Amino acid sequence: MKKSISIWSFYGDWDLKQKFQIAKDTGFSGFEIDVSADGPITLDSTDEDLDAIAEQASEAGITLSGVATGMYWEFNPASGKDETRAKAQQVLEKQLRVASHLHIDTILVVPGAVGADFIPGGEEIPYDLALERATDFIRSAVPLAEELGVNIGIENVWNKFLLSPLEMKVFIDQFDTPHVGSYFDVGNVLATGYPEHWISILGQRIKRVHFKDYRKAVGTVDGFCDLLSGDVNWPAVMTSLAEVGYDGWVAAEMIPPVPFYKYAPETLIENTSRAMDKIFAM
Repeated sequence: MKKSISIWSFYGDWDLKQKFQIAKDTGFSGFEIDVSADGPITLDSTDEDLDAIAEQASEAGITLSGVATGMYWEFNPASGKDETRAKAQQVLEKQLRVASHLHIDTILVVPGAVGADFIPGGEEIPYDLALERATDFIRSAVPLAEELGVNIGIENVWNKFLLSPLEMKVFIDQFDTPHVGSYFDVGNVLATGYPEHWISILGQRIKRVHFKDYRKAVGTVDGFCDLLSGDVNWPAVMTSLAEVGYDGWVAAEMIPPVPFYKYAPETLIENTSRAMDKIFAM
């Protein structure tokens, strides 16, 4: 497996070039970029903008391993509002085109949310309607994904939707294309299940993997913690990944705990790299 780090793992006054270099210096060979409202890649980014990012990554010796986005929390693809769903479609198309231009073969997609407790005042969508709209959302993007040769990786997140590996498997399989798969997040499962079970069931549908750890006793988003300090059964996870033959990119997605790292934010990246080495060796 190949070790990557998410852009969301960085807390500090660093530009993208510095983040690439910190990732490289701390032992990462990959970097998961994102599309966001404030960049470095936005919905308005041009090919020239992307070329500049690719050049910076190359100069640092870093491979761009995936294209994520947090914009689906604002623009829920399952929203009851036509304009919100249209914006989500724009985000998805941009991700696909960014990935193609940067020679990245997989993007991270949240296909819809029934609800999210950590978004005050967010829409609550009936589950059946969320499923219908999420299916339409992904199906409409399949032709472009196939044309560009980019995989749509459905992430399991805290969206009260696709709550079991069996449901995720059926959701993916309905599109009948190798260009729709799973962007599997280990830590996101801990609140309701066991990541090793998900891996075994999803198997070769897994296109990318996120590493996070989680303390179940906390029970909220505050339970996410440093790798090897939570309740993930890492030996079981690594055994399951080996059994399904996964050997691709694994990106650490560490939400920076600012109070603990505010004086030395690079420490989170350094600790994460060491922890991933330990986990890979299990």
